[in-house]
Amino acid sequence: MAYVKAEQLCVDIPIYEISGRSMKMRMLGALNNRRLAASHGVTVVRALQALDFEFNDGDRIGLIGGNGAGKSTLLRVLAGIYTPSSGTVRVEGRVVALLELGLGMDDNLTGYENIRLRGMLLGMSPEEIKAKTPGIAAFTDLDNYLHLPIRTYSSGMRVRLAFAISTAVEADLLLLDEVVGVGDAAFMKKANERLQDFHDRAKIVFIASHANDTIRTMCNKALWLDGGQLRMAGPVEDVMQAYEQA
Repeated sequence: MAYVKAEQLCVDIPIYEISGRSMKMRMLGALNNRRLAASHGVTVVRALQALDFEFNDGDRIGLIGGNGAGKSTLLRVLAGIYTPSSGTVRVEGRVVALLELGLGMDDNLTGYENIRLRGMLLGMSPEEIKAKTPGIAAFTDLDNYLHLPIRTYSSGMRVRLAFAISTAVEADLLLLDEVVGVGDAAFMKKANERLQDFHDRAKIVFIASHANDTIRTMCNKALWLDGGQLRMAGPVEDVMQAYEQA
């Protein structure tokens, strides 16, 4: 069973050093609706403010809102990249985040070695990695390049490898941030089919996107974030209509 629950979730992100008593700091805080504050000379932005939500198996949640609303920050909290400044977030199940696909990969290791490394970081057992390696290798279309250090790869080749590894994991909670670009048109078609299957197999999915049609097609619920605060949550069409009319 997969489960996600947040209670009064807040995230503060340090920005730069500045005197907490400066006039500039006070003016910035006023102009930014109190999202900026200073503590011990360090300026922080309150990226998420007192979020409360709960989701269970079968939920597909679209994260909507303008740039800077807090969508990507929330995904990083759910992925364990950011920790709450206050409040709590509870996640049950294996989390797979398609946010920073190359995270944890080593330039000096070969493609095959990175399959093992990245697989371990994603929580796969050695037996699971061994069983899935042939399928991952075949999907990448990288052939003999998999025997070479990935520092010799183009950026597109690296993304294809990372995408193939990440989507081989059995995910309970899947986190997606916008569209994943993985190469030429032919490979994109194959990648989109794999991503749809990955989406269907996951128990809970969070998708952050500015494409309203994507949210309507792939989600049954939506969270509307505005300035780090939860503006509205509920059935996807109800939230989307309110968002589009705002």
